[in-house]
Formats: sequence, C-alpha cells, structure tokens
Amino acid sequence: MSLFWRIFSLNAVGLVVAAALLLGPVTVSTPVLPGEVLVVVVGLAALLVVNAVVLRVGLAPLGRLGRAMATADLLRPGTRPVVAGPVETAELITTYNAMLDRLETERAASAARALSAQERERRRIARELHDEVGQTLTAVLLQLKRVADRAPENLRDEVTQAQEATRSGLDEIRRIARRLRPGVLEELGLLSALRSLAAEFSAHGLTVRHDLAGELPALTGETELVVYRVAQEGLTNTARHAAADRAELRLGPTPDGVELLVRDNGRGLDGATDGAGLTGMRERALLIGATLTLEPAPGRGTDVRLHIPSGGGR
Repeated sequence: MSLFWRIFSLNAVGLVVAAALLLGPVTVSTPVLPGEVLVVVVGLAALLVVNAVVLRVGLAPLGRLGRAMATADLLRPGTRPVVAGPVETAELITTYNAMLDRLETERAASAARALSAQERERRRIARELHDEVGQTLTAVLLQLKRVADRAPENLRDEVTQAQEATRSGLDEIRRIARRLRPGVLEELGLLSALRSLAAEFSAHGLTVRHDLAGELPALTGETELVVYRVAQEGLTNTARHAAADRAELRLGPTPDGVELLVRDNGRGLDGATDGAGLTGMRERALLIGATLTLEPAPGRGTDVRLHIPSGGGR
C-alpha cells in the first residue's frame, strides 16, 4: 500500500469511528463533564499516536536513503540502500540504486580510458627521457672525461665535480624513466618487478622487506600493472609521508583470490583524507574489480591492501 493510502485510510477510519460514536451512545454535555473530556482526550491521543507510528514507519526508508546518498562514494562501490517501505519509497530507492549502478559503470569506463592514456603518456615520456635526455647526458659525460684527461691540474677537480653532477643527473633520469615505464615488469614479470621496486626504495633510507609467493593464479597484463602501480604508490607514500624506517611488501594467493599488502611502521593514518595518490589507487583497483582498503597496521603504521577476487584478474 502506498504512503498516501496508508495515511488516508488511517484518518478515514478515525473520522468514521468518531462520527459513529457521536451519532450513537456518546454525547457531549454542556457544560462538558470530566468523563466526557477524558474520553475525547484519550481518543484524540490514540489517533495521534497511530498517525505518528504510521508516518514513522512509512518515512523510515526515506531517512535511510538520505543517509546513503550523503555517504555515497563511487570509489567504494557496492553499498546500496535496502529497497523497502511504501510503493513510492521503494520505487525511489530502486531508481537511486539503478542510478548508482550506471554512474559506477560510467566512472569505471572513464577511469579506464584516463588511466590508459596516462600509461601511454608515461611510456612516451620515459622513452624520450631514456633515448634523448639520457643519451645527451651520456655524451656530455664522455666529453667531460676527455676534457678531464687534458685539463690542467688546477681545473681537474672542477671538471671531476661536473662529471659527478652529470653522472648523478643521468642516474636520476634513468630512475625516473624506470618509474614511469616499468620495463622489468614487461620483460621479467610481476615478481621480479616487485623485488626491483623493493630494492629501489631500500636505497633511500627505508628498509623494505618483501614476501612474494612464487605460485600465483594467472593474472592479465592489466592486473599485473595495477598491482605494480599500487605497490609503487604505497611505497612512495610510505617514503614521503609516513616517517617510517621499515616497510613490508607482500603478495600471495588467498582462498578467494590474490592479495597485495604494503605495510609500514610509520605515523599511521592520523585522520588523513584521500589525496591524488590514494584516489588513483582506488580507480586502478576498480578497473580490475579489486578492493583497496586502508587500515591501521598491527602496533603502529598503515596497511594498504589490494584484494583481487578470483576471476578478477582474468
């Protein structure tokens, strides 16, 4: 029954009963007797209570819908308000759920296009850094070596410093190119790429231990790239923001899929909101139907978990 007919029926029943009583044995004297006042007050109170109960029950689903709308997040899909209540309310909740399904599908599709374009741009920039800037710096380094061999003694130290600065810049260019385009992932596979990533971050004042299972379910290239990027972003956040000196990188099978864990012993979440990095990780997780969660680590620090359900990476 719709909310309109519930309220109308209740009011109609109350009015009909009141009219029947007035036309029947119930009378109101002038002046009104205390007993008659009591009967009228009790009847009115009963009618108001029943009205309040019907409205409370009928409007409760709308309250739940309002709370669901206020907390909806397309990066955390799957949560839907329960379809309940009168016909109008149930239809409204059903329409809202269908709208969320459509928005999540469109968001996933647009994120896939954006991330695909981002990866292509990363590859282009990495190739230009390696092929053009890298080769230019290599040529400069060779020229500086020839200059150092023929330079006077009083200038040799300065030329040597220029060589070291150029060599450091070349190493940094190569490191940036590797981050932009994980060649190890394409050439040697996911496990080797994650080991290389752990070693890279361990060279910057952070000790990164890794525990990578050798036997994993078959994963697509897109899924492996998502796992690598989430691990990379998780370790980057640890190195930049967590004030941690130890981190762990784990990847292994679970009863219902595969799970990646990036754990640190830093300052923890501290009520931090999602920045561009975390938003990017959540969008990547949506591409492969995975779930990304952030939670406090045992003791102190933060756990970043990427759970890929069975079949999600195929």
